[in-house]
Amino acid sequence: MQKSPSRRRSRKSRKVESPKREGQKKRRRFLPSFNFNSQPQTPNIKTRLLIVWGVLVAAGLGLGMNLYNLQIVQGPKLKEKARNQQMVNLRPFVPRRQIIDRNRTVLAIDRPVYTVYAHPKLFNKSNQEIAKLLAPIVDKDVTELKNKFDNKKSGILLASAMPEEIANRIFALRLNGLELIQKYSRFYPQQDLVAEVVGYVNLDRRGQAGVEYSQEKLLERSVQAVRLSRTGNGSLMPDYAPDGFPYSDDLQLQLTIDSRLQRIARAALKQQMDKYSAKRGAVIIMDAWDGSLLALASLPTYNPNEYSKADISLFKNWTVADLYEPGSTFKPLNVAIALENGVITANDTFNDPGYIQVGDRTIKNAENKSYGRINIAQILQHSSNIGMVQIIQRLQPSIYYGWLEKLGLGQAVSTDLPFVVASQLKSQEKFITLPIEPATTSFGQGFSLTPLQLVQMHGALANGGKLVTPHVVKGLVDSKNQMHYTPTRPAPRQIFSSITAQQVVEMMETVVADGSGKASQIPGYRIAGKTGTAQKASSSGGYISGARITSFVGILPVEAPRYVVLALVDEPKGANAYGGTVAAPIAKAVMEALITIEQLPPSQAIRQ
Repeated sequence: MQKSPSRRRSRKSRKVESPKREGQKKRRRFLPSFNFNSQPQTPNIKTRLLIVWGVLVAAGLGLGMNLYNLQIVQGPKLKEKARNQQMVNLRPFVPRRQIIDRNRTVLAIDRPVYTVYAHPKLFNKSNQEIAKLLAPIVDKDVTELKNKFDNKKSGILLASAMPEEIANRIFALRLNGLELIQKYSRFYPQQDLVAEVVGYVNLDRRGQAGVEYSQEKLLERSVQAVRLSRTGNGSLMPDYAPDGFPYSDDLQLQLTIDSRLQRIARAALKQQMDKYSAKRGAVIIMDAWDGSLLALASLPTYNPNEYSKADISLFKNWTVADLYEPGSTFKPLNVAIALENGVITANDTFNDPGYIQVGDRTIKNAENKSYGRINIAQILQHSSNIGMVQIIQRLQPSIYYGWLEKLGLGQAVSTDLPFVVASQLKSQEKFITLPIEPATTSFGQGFSLTPLQLVQMHGALANGGKLVTPHVVKGLVDSKNQMHYTPTRPAPRQIFSSITAQQVVEMMETVVADGSGKASQIPGYRIAGKTGTAQKASSSGGYISGARITSFVGILPVEAPRYVVLALVDEPKGANAYGGTVAAPIAKAVMEALITIEQLPPSQAIRQ
């Protein structure tokens, strides 16, 4: 079909239109229309300026108020917040002070240990190879280690407190996948040797027994927290650390204990305990001039490095925490009381028929022995109960009771060891109204005290009549052996006259020379002593059948008394288990060591 010519012309005519005209048409299509005859509609220039100025002023006022709020109102708070972000409070770890004995032997020390983790996914060798390398170091089986590595890819605990010397062997292997985290742990190089004195520290680094507990304030170094600057990523800036930080003093807590005497005392005690199948035992050595304890050993004991494995009853030192009836070892003190009150003289004699009636009770000697006419020294030699009752009967009960209180009965002994219990004495009313009470007390029964308190009382016989304070802490000493702190202790109390004390010591010498304490004799030395074999009181009243406590207390040298030694063995078995057979040999071994260590010369009277 053909198109009409008119339409073709029309299309052609549109095609020949000038491009310029076409562009003009397009521009005209978008141009707005203006009415040039009307007034302009734009705002007044001044009004616009006022609006802009108003906005700027409002913004300036707002900014000023905000600055005032930030700088003045919230300034101190924001400043503190910024400082807290830029600074950090740091209290550096400072090791607990060491504990040393009188000869500077280390008894307790903080040492670095490591918690060791294995992460098998990071191993650069096979699990089998790593297990072979680590097994002898961590003391584990190779197969056991490999199985652990195979079953878990990370966080396997290999050791919780590995000593530094062992950890260094692991470091030397340079293995990937092992993580060693350092911490500090309390270590006791002497193990169980002085556990009853030193005690132990728990996982929270708090003392739980011994001087670790009672002397916590002296053992913990006082270090104040400091504020250090840190960078944006949290790293500390050491340049801003205060002068002398971190600082740790070199002070050590020195004890009066001599580890050499302690070791000998423990060995001698163990030998006799094993021989007589005893329940427990103790040895105490005290310098009566000042009350310092040179040895305090008790068995059974525990290793403070492995305290979690021990019986908790062992954490309490029974020489200060348990009471017992001293028996005949108290007789010399009763003789001193009677001499001091003038009711007897050293030359008085008494008749011992082997028994005596006191009220409705009959008192007898051990094994029903009778000794006839004997003097005061012989009463101690033979440990005559009858003679002691007759001596004390010369004293008014009220006066006797007052002297017992003066000695400290009914009170706790003052000492720096923890968990001390008070001794027990019957009420004054009962003691005065019942004649049997002074009678049984005369030979050391019917009341109870701690072994340490008995040593303190005998110390008053050894030092001229003074009651001193038994203690194990000497003070804080530096690395040059300069003393920086010494605890303040109660002044010694004069109980007996020096004449009375020396008279009793010389009477006690006859016990060793001619009486029940012969097993403690040491050639060339004058030794005073007293044996004891006491019935063991029951917690429900009365006495335990067949149970006894054997003991021996010694004082040396007689010509210049200074040292007190107590050996105590609880519930020895056997027909021949007495103070003279069980405890006296222990005291002899200890006194022989004491003579050597303290370089005590032989007695003048014997050398002549």
